[in-house]
Amino acid sequence: MTKKLIIIAIIVSILSLNKQEQVKIPKQSIRFRVIANSNTEEDQNLKKQIVNNLSEELKNTNNLNNIEDTRSYIKKELPLFTETVDKTLKENSFSKQFHINYGKNFFPEKSYKGVLYEAGEYESLVITIGEGSGENFWCVLFPPLCFVEEKKDVEYKSIIKEIIEKYF
Repeated sequence: MTKKLIIIAIIVSILSLNKQEQVKIPKQSIRFRVIANSNTEEDQNLKKQIVNNLSEELKNTNNLNNIEDTRSYIKKELPLFTETVDKTLKENSFSKQFHINYGKNFFPEKSYKGVLYEAGEYESLVITIGEGSGENFWCVLFPPLCFVEEKKDVEYKSIIKEIIEKYF
């Protein structure tokens, strides 16, 4: 009985320590948002394709050291971003216009991974496709929280399983 209580206490302790760290966006940040024309499957897929096609250029922000460098990079590359979006829309026979704005843009309230992000005007790069009435993609370019390479071949271990195997 004592072993079981000890193991239960260990499990509860481990679970409380393993709570996922919540990331909050700092006040000095630059957001990125792509708003789809609508919520049709076709428009949502087009939004995803635009994000994918821009990801190579935007990954470069991961190597920048401060917000000023990130601002300069975005301003310098706006023509390239515009060209990439235009090309993607043409390749998909999308005839409506799009709008790219870098500056203060409105973001609605958003809840993500248990963190509530308040609605408000934020420095951001926003691409609106057509009517812009669909679901959107958003992330943070600075500090770099977008397009961060995920490690492959990660080995997951269960401490709980190891403890149980060791003592039982």
